Amino acid sequence: MNLGPMLARVGVAVAAMAILTAGARSDDFFAGKTITMMAHTAPGGGYDTYLRLLSRHMGRYIPGNPALIVTNKPGAGGLTAFNYAGSIAPRDGTFMTLVQQALLLHQPMGAPGMQVSLNALNWIGNLSQSNNLLVTWYTSPVKTIEDAKRRETSIGASGAGSTAAQLPAVLNALLGTRFKVVLGYDGGTSIQLAMQRGEMEGRGANTWASYKATTPNEVRERKYHYLVQVGLRKEPDLPDVPLLTDLVKGDTGKEQAARFLSLALSISRPLAAPPAVPAERVALLRRAFDATMKDKDFLAEAQKLGAETDPMDGEQVQAAIAEILSTPKDVIAHIQAALAPASR
Repeated sequence: MNLGPMLARVGVAVAAMAILTAGARSDDFFAGKTITMMAHTAPGGGYDTYLRLLSRHMGRYIPGNPALIVTNKPGAGGLTAFNYAGSIAPRDGTFMTLVQQALLLHQPMGAPGMQVSLNALNWIGNLSQSNNLLVTWYTSPVKTIEDAKRRETSIGASGAGSTAAQLPAVLNALLGTRFKVVLGYDGGTSIQLAMQRGEMEGRGANTWASYKATTPNEVRERKYHYLVQVGLRKEPDLPDVPLLTDLVKGDTGKEQAARFLSLALSISRPLAAPPAVPAERVALLRRAFDATMKDKDFLAEAQKLGAETDPMDGEQVQAAIAEILSTPKDVIAHIQAALAPASR
C-alpha cells in the first residue's frame, strides 16, 4: 500500500492546523491588551508626531483590536529608549518603539552603550525614507555649505549618539566644514527654540518630512537655510540643495563613507519590537503596519499633519539592517575617524 499521498495530506492538514492555532493564540492574546509605543524624544518632535499618528490607526488592523498608547523616554541620543526596548520591555508583542536612526550607525562603528544588537530586534516597518538635512536659522550668515567651511557655526544636538551630533561631525571630516556641535538638548523642539532665541545657529539633523510636519510655518516663511541633504536621492522639493554623495565625488574613500551614511539614514523612522517576541505575533504586527500604511484615514491625517510617508515593510528593514552591519571595515574606519571629535 502506497502511504505517500496519505501522509502528505496529513502533513498539510497538520501544518494548516498549526497556523490556525497560532493565529488564534495571537488573536486571543491581543484582545483586551494595550500596546505601548515608545518615542525616544520629548513630545512634539518629528518621531513623536509620527508615532502618535501611527498609534491612532494601527490598532484596528491588529487582531483583537488592542489599544495603543504612546510614551516618551528621551535620553542619550536615543540609546535610553533602545536599551529599554532591547533589555527591559515585555517580549510578548505589547511593546514597540521608533528607533533613532543614528543608532543604525552606532553599532557598525563599534560605539559603546548598546545593550543588544540591531539584528536582535524584530523590525516591524519604516514609515519614511525622507532625507536628513543640516540647516541654519535664517539669521545666520552661514547660508551654504561653502559658508560653513569658512566660519565656525554652532549646531544644536541631543546626545553624542544622535544624528544631529553625528552628521555635522562627518561633514567636518569629509567636507572641511567647521561645525561646532553643542550637546545636551532634549530633542528637536528644544533645539528649535534655541535657534529662535539665537542661542544656536543651526540644527545638526532632521528629516525633510519632519520639518514640514512639525514646523510648517517656518518652512513656508523660509526661516531655514538648507545646507546639505543626506539620502539616496534628492528630495523633489529641494532640487538645489546638494546631496552629500555629490559633494565627495572623485574621492573613493569619501564616496564609500558617504554612501554608507546615506543608506543608514535613509531608514528614517524605523519601528521595532523587542527581541524574542513570538514569530506569529511579529508577523501580525508587520502586516498590521503594512495595512495601516495604505489606510485612507491614516493617509488623510498624515497629509493634514504634513507627515509624509514612504514606507518599507518589516522584512525590507530587517534586510537593510543586515546590509548595514556587513559594511566593510575600511569604510567604517572612515566614519569612525570622522566621529571621533563628536564622542569626546
